[in-house]
Amino acid sequence: MKLLVMGPPGAGKGSQSRKLVKEFNLTNISTGEMFRQSYERGENLGIEAMKFIDNGNLVSDEITNEIVRKRLFEEGKEEDFLLDGYPRTVAQAKALDGMLNEMNAKLDAVINIVVDKENILERMVGRRVCRKCGYTYHTKFKPSHQEGVCDKCGGELYQRVDDQLESVRNRLKIYEEKTRPIIDYYKGRGVLLNINGMQSFEAVYRDIKKALRDIT
Repeated sequence: MKLLVMGPPGAGKGSQSRKLVKEFNLTNISTGEMFRQSYERGENLGIEAMKFIDNGNLVSDEITNEIVRKRLFEEGKEEDFLLDGYPRTVAQAKALDGMLNEMNAKLDAVINIVVDKENILERMVGRRVCRKCGYTYHTKFKPSHQEGVCDKCGGELYQRVDDQLESVRNRLKIYEEKTRPIIDYYKGRGVLLNINGMQSFEAVYRDIKKALRDIT
């Protein structure tokens, strides 16, 4: 099974993707994670990507397509995978179609998690991440026991640059302009599954599984 998880920033794509990967034994291909790893290794690709990310902008199509192609073709072909964070423009979607054609494969489903703007702002601006272990908290919905300190490892909690208010607003603006058109792109191909993301995490995951069962 080859899946793509979509939705606006803060829709919970990453959390749902991790659960799907575990339950269905999929390889998680996350562009965000690949960019961070590339940056940490000091690679030009990652350094250039982080310049876009730190300003709340989408990484260019050229850089994004390059890192995905590298993952799909140079680092080992995967039979079953889930794409998280890619594609984010129609141009990237078309590039992905080309890569899948080369693999004699296709997407089985595009899961689109639907969440409104006000909910997203509240979710993202309140998010805090541990500098040491990466565990995620929320000042309202999932606070740590001691403010600013990770419950798991005692590390410092901080607000990522791309979770700050102006950055979030910019990311939502970019999503509406560049990413939302992909919904129509995949709807026309009959693989789009719209999921109500305004529910609890468990309810969203339940609806995703039901939608996947209906197409398999």
